[in-house]
Amino acid sequence: MSGERQRALIVTTMRDEGPFILEWLAHHKAIGFTDFLVYSNDCSDGTDAMLDRLAEMGHVVHVPNRPKGRKTVQWQALSDAGRHPLVQQADWIYGTDVDEFLNIKVGQGRLADLFAHAPAATGFALAWRMFGNAGRVAFEDRPVLEQFTTCAPEGMLWPWRAIQFKSLYRNDGTYRKLGVHRPKDPRTGKEARAVWVDGSNNPLPTKVPGGATLVPTFANQYGMAQINHYALGSVENFLVKRLRGRPNHADEPIDLAYWIDRNFNAVEDTSIARIAPLSRPLLAELMDDPVLAGLHKAAVEWRRRKIRELLLDSDGFYLYARLQQLGSTEVLPQQRQRLLMNQLMRMRAEVMRRKAIAG
Repeated sequence: MSGERQRALIVTTMRDEGPFILEWLAHHKAIGFTDFLVYSNDCSDGTDAMLDRLAEMGHVVHVPNRPKGRKTVQWQALSDAGRHPLVQQADWIYGTDVDEFLNIKVGQGRLADLFAHAPAATGFALAWRMFGNAGRVAFEDRPVLEQFTTCAPEGMLWPWRAIQFKSLYRNDGTYRKLGVHRPKDPRTGKEARAVWVDGSNNPLPTKVPGGATLVPTFANQYGMAQINHYALGSVENFLVKRLRGRPNHADEPIDLAYWIDRNFNAVEDTSIARIAPLSRPLLAELMDDPVLAGLHKAAVEWRRRKIRELLLDSDGFYLYARLQQLGSTEVLPQQRQRLLMNQLMRMRAEVMRRKAIAG
């Protein structure tokens, strides 16, 4: 990035994320994002009030997003965002969630370093790196990045979510629509000129066969950048997350299978900690606002009350116990991972073939 500072926009949706908003915002401001377009829906913990206050202070643009029609709330938000002035004005767009922290490993760890490292790239398909619960049971009001430092190893192929990604891409008119994992509806002739790379600067096809959430996998997708995905948190926190459901797949539960697919604690990765000297002062500045501090405290207390309530319910208690029994998810041998991934891709190809025949 040279000359005039470019505008880098995050588009996201939130529901009952109050305890985590300020840390997430401070981190992404510290690494160089300039604008935040946040949609909220069905909040009970004061997330919407926190976003209103952040909007008053000039940190975000908040759009209340009441569920309507048949689309999921996340797709409703993305459809609306495509028409929003912030999207029209952005040089770069990144769709992400509050449990995802972009971790840039080149240079000083900022967006400018990422762009300088891959100057030809117009799109970055940045893979999730699954961070497990690190054996933590209790919910604590402490920074996520300090509590959870164990994750999946490099070169993961299975579960298939290990090679899912989110996109950071140049807003140059190639794509008409935002997407959850990758922008949609390319303009005729323009996508062929797009230059996509993964988190290690490996070149990627502009079109991903078999579905837009899978990236061709190299030995290491995390060399230049990765998304630290803190999908679980502690056992107690997971009980609350289970109630919220998935923003993009409302019909799919957050359950034991969700936990098993994500609870990897095989290696320690503290590389994101080098951003703390930049993000910590921003977080302190946000917490110095008495209104924000009060709303943060209220959201934490709401979550603690909800946890106590869920532990008095038999389903909640048995899930709480079973999660502790499970321990960390086993990392399968690489050969077994590759076999399972190949089987999945063959299955997906066959499904696509049958759909094409059926018309």
